Parts: sequence; structure tokens; C-alpha cells
Amino acid sequence: MGAVDSPKKQSYYHPPSPRAAAFKFKLKMAMLVLLTNLLTLYLFSSAGPSRFDLGLGRLSLPIVWDANASLVAHLDSTRAQVAATHSRLADLHRQLASSNSLVEALLVELARSGGRPQDGLSIGPANGDNLPDELKLAVGPHKLPLGYSPRMGSDMVHPPVGVACLRFKEELAQYMSYDVGGECPVDDVFAQRLLLKGCEPLPRRRCHPKSPANYVEPTPFPQSLWTPPHDSSIVWDAYTCKSYKCLIDRNKQPGYFDCKDCFDLAGREKHRWMYDNGILDYGIDQVLATRPRRTVRIGLDIGGGSGTFAARMRERNVTIVTTTMNLDGPFNSFIASRGLISMHMSVSQRLPFFENTLDIVHSMHVLSNWIPDTMLEFTLYDIYRVLRPGGLFWLDHFFCEGPQLNGTYMPMIGRVGFKRLRWNAGRKVDRGPQKNEWYFSALLEKPMT
Repeated sequence: MGAVDSPKKQSYYHPPSPRAAAFKFKLKMAMLVLLTNLLTLYLFSSAGPSRFDLGLGRLSLPIVWDANASLVAHLDSTRAQVAATHSRLADLHRQLASSNSLVEALLVELARSGGRPQDGLSIGPANGDNLPDELKLAVGPHKLPLGYSPRMGSDMVHPPVGVACLRFKEELAQYMSYDVGGECPVDDVFAQRLLLKGCEPLPRRRCHPKSPANYVEPTPFPQSLWTPPHDSSIVWDAYTCKSYKCLIDRNKQPGYFDCKDCFDLAGREKHRWMYDNGILDYGIDQVLATRPRRTVRIGLDIGGGSGTFAARMRERNVTIVTTTMNLDGPFNSFIASRGLISMHMSVSQRLPFFENTLDIVHSMHVLSNWIPDTMLEFTLYDIYRVLRPGGLFWLDHFFCEGPQLNGTYMPMIGRVGFKRLRWNAGRKVDRGPQKNEWYFSALLEKPMT
């Protein structure tokens, strides 16, 4: 009897259709692309080690990263550079917004004043076209050859010219009218008046100053400190006197001259600051003795006349820069002929020294009550700025009226913050005892802390 075959089991497997297979493949690819993008976002996002923001919410994604350390460090460095770039872009956006605001404000101001922009100065239509081209070149902005400078924060350089120059456009135009490359006009008095009006500094000029005729070499140092220079050392056109003998002799003549006997080096100048009377006259040696030996090395004399204070300090190995004006006398040239350093600048200008650098600042007569109170206070703060900690401010024969001494100047000096080392006051009686006029001298110190 033959064997009977058992019936086959019914199969429930159906092969996938081509559409279903394609769908699964596309789904896998989409998931792969999604995971790859998520991983990329995680690596280059600044959101944190295990979270990033997709805009619709926060997604947690724990990552296990087994790559080598150098690749991780490289990715971290790239991430830091991207963050720095974003920060720089944000700064640039802020600067652009600030510049736009400034331009809008300037346009509004120009529209309000009826002016129009020019090269350099903002000049109204009434006289802007009459300005010399040389003036526009001297004060106008100039493009930096290498482009934007991070140190300057600009791609332009603006030559410094005093803001008060804008008030005297006709005089400024006259000052800048000359033959380029030729001899400058002999306009020392005119230029100095512009300085004293606040047009300081003046713009540079492209011309040659007149040279002295028959110029001779200066007297060797240190004999030059107390020897009047040769008359041929300067150009006399700007001054009433035409020789140093005339300047010395005018001490005996009636009339007022600024620093009348300053050029007589064999007269009173020879004895200035050599003696200390314990009242208004302080001696240089007594002042220097208030500091440790040889720690007073460099300083400034504001309105120093013919430079005798600097000469006395030079004998003690102290270098003093003297500021002075040429008020009907060649003060700057005289100081330089003595082998000393002069600066032609008014008391109004910000001191051209960095902060905490000078050992001593001195001023005799120049800082007095002729200066407006607010301006004087700015000047005192500027002196405080350039003095180093422990530096000395020697205020020599400050002139004022009686009520101003205690009511104005003592409180002002106290506000600035100087420490008093010496303080002496005395009546000024050269115009009669009935006048309530006073001098005071003070030796002040910038605190160490």
C-alpha cells in the first residue's frame, strides 16, 4: 500500500509590491537625512552639549561621540570662530546703525541751517565757495591708503583743527592763502591772534617760513642758558623791537609790556627761584627737597616767559617743557636759543601729554583770575591728569581779589583733589593798599592713591 503525501501548509507570505518597497526606501533615506542634519546642528550650535533649538521647541538629543580628540578639538575651534564671527557682525551692525543716526542728524542740521556739505568744513553757501582750495585740503578728511583701521575705528583721517576756527572763516581763509611751495607770509601776529581766539591748533601750511638773514650758530650749551642770543638768530618783522638790546632796555621805559624784564638775563631773571622767603617766594631747591632725591626729572612750565624756570631746573638735571606766546617779543625763539624746549600754545589748549607722566607742573602769574572760572577748573583737572601720583603742582603767585580767595579758588582746588604741602597768601600792594587784591602761592601734590 503506497504511502500517501501529506498536504502542504497554506502560505500567508505576500511579496511586497514595488510601490511599498520604494516607500520604505524613501522613508529610511529621509530618516537618515534628518538624523544627519540633527547631528550637524548639534555640533555647530551654541545651544549646549545636549540640547538645541529648532525654533518650534527644545529637543533633547543625547549624543555619544567616540571620535578622536584632535577632531573634537578642531570642531570646537571652528565653533568658537563661528561664534566670534557672529559677535563681530553684531558689532558692525551696531556701528552701522550709529553711523546712520549720525548722518541723519547731520542732514537734519544742514537742512535746518541752509548749508550743504563741503570737503572738510561745513560751510554755508554764502561764503563756502570763497574758501581757498588749500584750506579745504588742509582740514578735509583723507582716505587711509590701507583702508579701514581697527585702531582708529574709521577708514578716514581728520586733521585736527580747533572748533573755534569755524567762527572765523574769513581769517582762516586768509591764513591759508599763500603760494604752495613758496615763502609763507610774515603773519605771526595774525596767526597768534587766531590762536588766542581759540582757533588752536591752526591747520598746517605748505610753505617755507622766512629765514633770518646772516644766521649764525647758537651759543654752545651750557653757556647758552645765560647768554643772550645773536640778533641774527630770528626774524624781527613781527615785533616792535628789532634787537635783543631793545628788548632788554625796555625794562627802563614807561608803558606795559608782557614780562617786561624777561629778556634781561643779568637782571632779576638771574635770581628768580633761587631764594625761599617762607611766604610767597618758594625756592627751587626747597621744592625739590619735598620729593625723594632725583625723582623729579621731567615737567612743564605753563606760560614760562623767556624760560628761566626751565633753565634753573636744567642746571639741576630736570627737563622742563615751557609753553609761551610771542606777545610782542620772540619768547619761543629766545627759549630755544638758550638750549631749552618751548611750545607755542595758549593756556586754553589741552596739555599734549599722556596721563600720569610728569613729575612737576609749574605756573607763575599766568593762571590767575583773568581766566573764566569754568575754564580754569578744566585746566586744573588737566594738570592733575598729566601729573604722576606723587607729582607736584607749583602754583606760583596766583592773583585774585580778596573775596575770590576763600569763596572761589580754595574750594575749586579742593574739588580737584590736590593735597596741600605749602600754602601762603599775601596782599598785592603795587597798586595801592586800598585795593583788596591778593597773591597766593601753593605747593600741591597729586595723591599717591
